[in-house]
Amino acid sequence: MRLKVKIREHGYSDEYESYYVTYQVSDLDKDTLEKLKERLEDPVMVKCDDLFLTVYFDDEFYPFQSDESKRNPADFQAREELEMTAYLVDLLEG
Repeated sequence: MRLKVKIREHGYSDEYESYYVTYQVSDLDKDTLEKLKERLEDPVMVKCDDLFLTVYFDDEFYPFQSDESKRNPADFQAREELEMTAYLVDLLEG
């Protein structure tokens, strides 16, 4: 299975009054894309065969609020992308 996860946006949504992270999931075949659309509970959108997943967080769980994320943002973002990749692979295998 091959998939690539990138964080495209993160911040605070006034509309939803919540912090969020939007992930772009690419390199998906049609079957994998359909499985993810069915199994994910968070809002998703598909553009050009890429899946965009937006996860909303309570203030205390928002990852980009931590001191570590502010000290080394590139490494922190890479780790968050790896964690989402692992979550999606687990979701697909379950």
